[in-house]
Amino acid sequence: MAKKRANGEGNIKKRENGTWEARFSVNGKRHSIYGKTRTEVRKKLTDTLAKIDQEQFIEKTDMTVAEWLTIWQRDYIGNVKRGTAVNYELHLRLYILPALGEVKLDDLKTPMIQKVYNGLINDKGLSPKTVKNAHGCLHKALSVAVKIGYIAKNPSEACILPKINQAEIQPFDTPEITKLLETIKGHEHEALIKTALFTGMRSGELCGLTWDCVDFDKGLIYVKKQLCPPRGMEHNFRFDTLKNGKPRTLAPAPFVMETLREHKKRQEQQKKAAGDLWDDLGFPDLVFTYPNGKHYSQSNVHKFFQNILKKAGLEHHRFHDLRHTYAVSSLRAGDDVKTVQENMGHFTAAFTLDKYAHVTETMRRDSANRMQAFYEAL
Repeated sequence: MAKKRANGEGNIKKRENGTWEARFSVNGKRHSIYGKTRTEVRKKLTDTLAKIDQEQFIEKTDMTVAEWLTIWQRDYIGNVKRGTAVNYELHLRLYILPALGEVKLDDLKTPMIQKVYNGLINDKGLSPKTVKNAHGCLHKALSVAVKIGYIAKNPSEACILPKINQAEIQPFDTPEITKLLETIKGHEHEALIKTALFTGMRSGELCGLTWDCVDFDKGLIYVKKQLCPPRGMEHNFRFDTLKNGKPRTLAPAPFVMETLREHKKRQEQQKKAAGDLWDDLGFPDLVFTYPNGKHYSQSNVHKFFQNILKKAGLEHHRFHDLRHTYAVSSLRAGDDVKTVQENMGHFTAAFTLDKYAHVTETMRRDSANRMQAFYEAL
């Protein structure tokens, strides 16, 4: 923020073209205010001097939105995950900079930003979620610009975002689970799919699971990282932190650990058979690999799972439905919401409740019916 004016007053004079000008200085730098009448200029000057006294005066800058966003990405997002930073760059480059990059930061107004958002939906056909993500990047960048005194307020604050309709989850029902398990029996990906179905782990977490995170003695799985594909200017896969940044410990049913134990034996046989051809691509000790040691990618997992679903006649499902199935099954089995939240790696229990509200509502009705039956039996 600017400091108080150095000259204390400011002065007003009539210009040759008949308009009026008020001059004042801040931090030794001269500024001018213009108006059609002396009264108009005096009022503007009084308002400006009041802002200076309250340290709310913002000096004009020639910086463009593109220049500020470059500075923000370079200097002000060092505490975010690499994947998040890549997402910021992608959304700003594709959706914000083409329309607003050349606008002066001082001149950026809410209606200008709103028009861009509306165009992304109506003209480009982007999803509300994509627009919300782009808005989140711009809003964060402009919030920092406010804090350091480049602009007085965040013009994206008042923008109206399109409503995101939450897609209805589609967990496998009991007959479908039975059919799926029958289909994958003896399949090369049986262990991975069983682990997903009965632990709720995400595909990236499964791809990044290493044997040092599987404790057979204690019956625990430590979920600490995920395997991520190249993004932006990157060329290689990498381990990254989890979605919410918090490692978690799972205690799966004993049959899951036994499945993993048998899977490890088969993998060791594959490694021995491959000999020098075994190639872990720089990711040793992964739990789930191809027979030649190479790691899976999330897209490959989703692809081969779709083939399995087609064989089972369950094409309407997707890999992420295994995770939903685990959550729904846990709640119906009587696990408390806090436990399910921690096992799923959700940020809060409130998110878990909201995500699976229909399940908890059914559980409440079942509880009421049980109490009714108990009362009638008295």
